[in-house]
Amino acid sequence: MASAMEPGAGSKSGVYWKHQTTRLPVLTLKLRVILVGHSAGGLSLTYAIHRFANKIHMAIYVAANMLRRGFVSDQDYKDADPDLSKYGDINKTVYGLGADQPPTSTVIKAQFQRKILYHLSSKEDSTLAAMLLRPGPLRPFRGVHFTEGPESGADSVPRVFIKTMHDRVIMQHQQDAMIRRWPPAQVFVVESDHSPFFSTPSHLFAYLLEAVTSINCAT
Repeated sequence: MASAMEPGAGSKSGVYWKHQTTRLPVLTLKLRVILVGHSAGGLSLTYAIHRFANKIHMAIYVAANMLRRGFVSDQDYKDADPDLSKYGDINKTVYGLGADQPPTSTVIKAQFQRKILYHLSSKEDSTLAAMLLRPGPLRPFRGVHFTEGPESGADSVPRVFIKTMHDRVIMQHQQDAMIRRWPPAQVFVVESDHSPFFSTPSHLFAYLLEAVTSINCAT
């Protein structure tokens, strides 16, 4: 096994990460995939890179957490953990295991969603997004970090980072820090909020296609 999840993020965290990559182990080398992750979904990409590098053509991080080893140091939290405290009490937490237990998931309160997540998106798109938004799990992401074994493929999978220039979740200096610390093969820039699939979909898809084309040209 090239890498493993360290204990400490909750008893169900291992189940969560395995579920994220459940289809990768059964792929043949001729069926390698391109993975795209947004926001905290970048951690799933990095987990997959460490575990299943030979099944992945490319990993594309869209304003996503891109930390080689996850959250290990204080600097990792500074560079990749969103700080939304200036907006006040914005989170609605869910206590799925009971009120006397730590919260299991969270979601940004409805009145803050457009201001933080979709401020450059159309009203129609942000309204639809609000209807579809669901609480995200907390336990799998608490202190998540990855260990690299001798067969780790961390550097064998081409990575692309798509910067979102007007992001209010993962700030510009955080995106730049992650790029500097673990340089990807390509960096694209979109003039979008945290949700480019709503605010600048044409530019986002154009860059996704360009990234994919670069693989075909290199093989």
